[in-house]
Formats: sequence, C-alpha cells, structure tokens
Amino acid sequence: MHSPSARFGSSLSLDSGAQRWHRVLGTVLVTGGCLIVLAVLVWQAVTAHGNPDPLADGISHAAAVMNTGIVVFREGLEAVLVLAALTASMLRKNQDHWKPIAIGAALSFAASLATWFIVVALIDRIDAPTLQVQAATGVLAIVVLLVILNWFFHKIYWTGWIGLHEKRKRAILASSPEGRGAFWGLLLVGLTAVYREGFEVVLFLQSVRLQSGESPVLVGAAIGLALTFIVGALTFVAQRRLPFKQLLVVTGVMIAGVLLVMVGASGQAMQQAGWLPTTALSVSWPEWIGAWFGLYPTREGLVAQATAATLIAGSYLLARRRSNAVTPAM
Repeated sequence: MHSPSARFGSSLSLDSGAQRWHRVLGTVLVTGGCLIVLAVLVWQAVTAHGNPDPLADGISHAAAVMNTGIVVFREGLEAVLVLAALTASMLRKNQDHWKPIAIGAALSFAASLATWFIVVALIDRIDAPTLQVQAATGVLAIVVLLVILNWFFHKIYWTGWIGLHEKRKRAILASSPEGRGAFWGLLLVGLTAVYREGFEVVLFLQSVRLQSGESPVLVGAAIGLALTFIVGALTFVAQRRLPFKQLLVVTGVMIAGVLLVMVGASGQAMQQAGWLPTTALSVSWPEWIGAWFGLYPTREGLVAQATAATLIAGSYLLARRRSNAVTPAM
C-alpha cells in the first residue's frame, strides 16, 4: 500500500505537471498567434507592396478576416467555457442531463444564423446613404466591443452570468430531475447561455460586412468557428483541461486591438458621412497603415483611438484594484 504522503506527493507532481503543460500550451498559443499576425503582415507587404488598396473604404480584406476571426473565436471561447461550467458535474457523474444543454447550444447556433439574416435584411432595407449606414453600424460595433471588454475585465460575467445559469440548472433538476420539464428547461438553459455570444457577434459583424463586404466576414467567421470547435473538442471529447484563463487574456488583448482598429475605421466613416469634422494633420504615413490598423492622419480619429485605449486601460486597472481590494491578506 502507498502511504498518504506518497499519494500526496504523486498528486502534487501530477498537478505541477499539469501546470507546466498549461504554461507550455499558453506560450505556444501566444507565440503561434504572434507569428501568424507577423506572417500576414509580411505577406501583405510583399504581395501588395505594403498598400492593399489606397482607394478602398475602411480596412483591408485581410485585416477584416483577421478581426472577424478574432471576435468569433473570442466569443466562441466564452461559450465553450460557459458550457463546460454547466456540464462539468454531469460529465463526471455520467449523467445524461448534459444532452439537452448541448441541444440548446446547437439551437443557439442556428438561432444566431437566423439572427444574422434578419439583421442583414433590416439594415439593407434602411433608406439612408451608404456612408451614414456604415457610420451607424460602426458605432454599434464599437459599443459591442466595449461591452465584450467590460465583461472580460470585470468578473461580473463569471460570477453573475454563469452563476445565474448554474442556479437555474439546479432548480430545474431539483423540481423535475427526470421529467420532460427538466429536458426542456435544461435545453433553454443551453440556448440562452450561448445565444448571447452569437447575438454580439452578429451585431459586430454588420460593420465589417458593410465596410469590407461579405467575403472576409465568411472567411473570418469560418476560421473563428474552426478554432472554437477545436477548443470544444479538446474540452468535451478529449476531456482536456485547457488554460482558459490564459486564452481569455490573449484573446482579450487581441479584441482590444480590434477595437482600436474599428474606432479608427468608424471614425473615418463618420467623417466621410459628415458626422464628425475632419482636421488633417501635417504628417503623413503609408496608406496601408490606415487599411490595416485604422490609423488616419486626422486629429479627431487619433483622439478617438486614444480615448478608447484609455478606457480599456482604465477599465483593466480599475478591475485589478477592486480585485486586490476584496482579496484577503494572506
């Protein structure tokens, strides 16, 4: 027989091994993501001589694909984490209650697709100049990204949103553990838990669609969904404990970059629509900087991006301070 100390030592070594694996995986993901971004930038500079299309409105095709993929993967990662939290105890106990939650999640994906077509039809029916529609959807996209980052930096999402669904799940199982009511109740839990992510993605992608067309949206969404399915398969099928915190941090930083690009591109659209004044600066830089990063030599656009960056940094620092304030001293 193994002594308790031996079993404890074995468990400790397994935990330290898992932590090392998580750190290695996180490092690989971060490094891989940076290399992909760098490779795309180099490819763009070589194939288009650093200038994808100076006359094109908004961001470039490749930048739109990248931004779309980042947002879709970020929201998909949240959906996977929510489902993992709701079904963890069920999978450990080999219960079948996770099945209606999975069905609800699948239905939420279909509902998100339906929402996409409905929103597209509504926007296309708006009788207004194209530039004004682009400016309005750009503002909406910025609001969506600010909401995503606010939920990310403040832990309200994890303590509130997941806790709410966990409470609903327990109430359903307590009232009717094996009846039809439990099936439909858990299905609704899975549907509402995931649909919020899909709805946010649909709203954000309208701005990208109007500025860059449907092609980069479809490609970027396909990439983001493929990455989400990989994470989901590792989580639910392979039963791997992925470093979700590190993944959320990395994708949160990437979303912050997407927000700054969107603020710059939307600011230019609002200037072209006459919603904002245009004060040109006495400096210039290559057109590809605007097409890729939304940086244009106007005072209003740069001030708007600086303001957005300040809001992101301030939100993060405030969350860190509040978190440290409630953490008991050891």
